[in-house]
Amino acid sequence: MTRPARGPAPGPAPRRARRRPTAPLAAATLAAVLLLAAGCGGRATTHHKPGTGHEQATGNGGTLLAARDESGHRLRELPAADAPSVRAEARPDTEGGWNVHLTVERFRFTPESTGGGALAGRGHARLLVDGREAARAYGPWFHVPSGAHTLTVRLYADDHTVWATAGTPVQTTLTLTPSAQSPSVQPPSAETPSAGASSGVPSSAPTPSPSPEPTPAGRTLDIRVTGSTVTPAPSRVELRKGERITLRVTADRADTVHVHGYDREAALVPGTPATLTLTADRTGLFEVETHESGLVLTQLVVR
Repeated sequence: MTRPARGPAPGPAPRRARRRPTAPLAAATLAAVLLLAAGCGGRATTHHKPGTGHEQATGNGGTLLAARDESGHRLRELPAADAPSVRAEARPDTEGGWNVHLTVERFRFTPESTGGGALAGRGHARLLVDGREAARAYGPWFHVPSGAHTLTVRLYADDHTVWATAGTPVQTTLTLTPSAQSPSVQPPSAETPSAGASSGVPSSAPTPSPSPEPTPAGRTLDIRVTGSTVTPAPSRVELRKGERITLRVTADRADTVHVHGYDREAALVPGTPATLTLTADRTGLFEVETHESGLVLTQLVVR
């Protein structure tokens, strides 16, 4: 019996060629590894405040003390040679209150990194009016409303600890006296004509003085801040040069209202209207905003 011829025995199945990672994928993988290795001590950097670098977020200048201020903020000690200093000068405002100017040494205001780490020579100031914290200052000028008797300006680090030296907070205190705000003005004495002088008015009759021109009442703008909501919605207020305007702002939290370009400020106490009156004697566009929350309340357009 003839058997059919067998074909060649089947060989092993061919191997599939392995795909090598493309160059872009390999580069991306390597970059990710390098970023993880070079991170902030191996930790993610999402704890940084936007716009704040790692040094600002982890700075630890000075020596942290156990002592605290009235609000519970711990003191941060620096040697006297490195510690900042602050001086304050109050000038009466013609429309009420005081304009206060700060002079600091070995210190600069850094509102952009508030909430970050404590770096020597950086931070903000807090204002204590009659012993109670009223607002923060992120610059050399601010306004204190009428009725205050004492003002204390204290320097803080970006992490809200108190800069101190020899266990004492770095601060200055002013006494705001009513006489400084409303200095007495002596009326000019009436001149009596000399005996030989010719006058059309009898010497016994006082010379009538011209009547003062009435001061325009101006306008009042009421603004309420609730959380991040401003009522009425921010818009532009048209003013004529020389016109007076009163801003009456009521907020639900402590803050400071600031008129840019005029360097006028008022502390906001929760639930209590803060009044700020100014004469629009400069032309241009001027924003009114809050310092702490960064809300634009309105814009003043002076023509």
